[in-house]
Amino acid sequence: MLAPDRQGCAPATPLIEALQILRELNATGARNVPDGAPTLFVPTRFQGYLDEAAAKGDATAYRHYWELCTLLALRDGLRSGDVYVPGSRRYDNPAAYLFKPAQWVTHRAEFCRLVGKSPDASEALPLVMDELDEALTDLEGTLKQGDGPVRLNDAGELVISPLTAEDIPSEAEELHGELERMLPNVPIVSLLVEMDRHTGFLDCFTHAGGKQARSPQLKRNLIACLIGLSTNMGLHGMASSCGIPYDVLAWTAEWYIREDTLREANICLVNYHHQLPMTAMFGSGTLSSSDGQRFPTRGKSITARHLNKYFVNEGISTYTHVSDQHSTFGTKVIVATHREAHYVLDEILGNATDLPITEHATDTHGVTLVNFALFDLVGKQLSPRIRDLGKITLYRMGGKDDYEERFPTAGPLLTKKANLDLVADHWDDLLRLAGSLKYGHATVSLIVGKLSASSRQNALAAALKEYGAIRRTIYAAKYLSDPVYRRKIARQLNKGESIHALRRQLHYAREGKVSRRQPEQQNAQAWCLTVVTNAVVCWHTEYMGLAVGELRGAGREVDAEVLAHISPARSSAVNYYGSITVDYDRELAQLDDQGHRPLRTVSVDEPGAGL
Repeated sequence: MLAPDRQGCAPATPLIEALQILRELNATGARNVPDGAPTLFVPTRFQGYLDEAAAKGDATAYRHYWELCTLLALRDGLRSGDVYVPGSRRYDNPAAYLFKPAQWVTHRAEFCRLVGKSPDASEALPLVMDELDEALTDLEGTLKQGDGPVRLNDAGELVISPLTAEDIPSEAEELHGELERMLPNVPIVSLLVEMDRHTGFLDCFTHAGGKQARSPQLKRNLIACLIGLSTNMGLHGMASSCGIPYDVLAWTAEWYIREDTLREANICLVNYHHQLPMTAMFGSGTLSSSDGQRFPTRGKSITARHLNKYFVNEGISTYTHVSDQHSTFGTKVIVATHREAHYVLDEILGNATDLPITEHATDTHGVTLVNFALFDLVGKQLSPRIRDLGKITLYRMGGKDDYEERFPTAGPLLTKKANLDLVADHWDDLLRLAGSLKYGHATVSLIVGKLSASSRQNALAAALKEYGAIRRTIYAAKYLSDPVYRRKIARQLNKGESIHALRRQLHYAREGKVSRRQPEQQNAQAWCLTVVTNAVVCWHTEYMGLAVGELRGAGREVDAEVLAHISPARSSAVNYYGSITVDYDRELAQLDDQGHRPLRTVSVDEPGAGL
């Protein structure tokens, strides 16, 4: 039954008329599509079927093809927002998610100050043009060398050689091994108790009903629940392993473990990790990356999908955001077949940690023109590693002859002229869109998904993509002309992969298959895994810092440049397996006044000692 209150923008008028005709056909039982029924929305690849049926006079076939095309156009229109249902949470008019014009007036000046953008397109676009010229100047110098990793072939096509393996000092791996041998061996329970001693992250788990009293055994039960859900043993398996009754664990999880409390606990761990002295060796906290990690599922789930490349049967994706300090500050369960690019900005704008994220890296899956535009408009930098970068369309902001005269080598690569008039005409709307996202007035993934799917007839989406094409060209020119920059992006993406490896090692039970079926349960389990992963990273970082301090106290010189290549995303000193005993007070009693365990003394006879 087609909803009678479905509406659309002006370009969708033929589709709306077709839906009305289809509704009348279904209501009256008529079989033939009336003459003059609109077909402007029919894709070119399907138009031949309608023409053939019309030429043969086959009214039945024509009805089938026309109805199918109408419903396909309706599906695409709802996804993009070209067609909308007033009052719907997901399919309402896209403008309903943004600041109303009167609201925007009160926020415009503050937003423009925050992101460093002029509200006047006549001032903003010349600055963008200067950026493009500067980036092209650097690229021109790179291409003129003729024999570097970025060069032009005889046909004038861009050739980009893969980055060679990073030259990591041999001392880094040796030092990492020595530091690992100095760390105390601890069970995962002991690690979580110790991190709570330093951060108090377990106090973030509050009762859903507002209950203030906390039983003496609550922290014990919370740790058991976190381990059971993060390792994928489940509460039944954890109850059998630790001896705490299942109904106690189930009650604790029901009332205390939910996404908002898990987020708060994670913020505690990330902020603590950010201020550790050793953490600064890994990065400044201004760069992050995001990527999806696939997990197979057991049983049916509305979020699970077939994806033969990753699963034998079905599975889900967890999309995580990782800082250059190896901490994970964002986690979201998504359908494995959904495009990851829609979710890139969610956790960047929703970041509540102390991490001052200004730049973000992704792989090709996280890239759209919409994302390039929105990142710039909210004052951030999108820095992806794009597959087949040499084949993308590059844009210029002026005449072809002018660019080829000023940039004889790089200029011919800019094969398309940007529609600056379109961007200028909608500049205030673009800022209003970005402001609505930055102030949390709209859900980023929802808006990005709609704008990415919108047709070129949607003027705002077209202007956003046009501006995104300019920003992508600027980025590509900078990326290609700076090998150090390319290396930095690759290193950050590798950090994300190392965190994925640690998460996979933690998520060991049931062959790593997620058995929870409801989206909210899967999301809670993913956040439990993130919290425990960050606890492991915090613990390793802190103890490696203590070990480095001990080496330096003994007169050993430890180079900061070498420490930068060491990763805390390892778990050789942590035992996740075997019998699990949760005794909070006994674990606390084993710590010294500073809340630490003694480091191990490496014997000179021990293999690898003294490296």
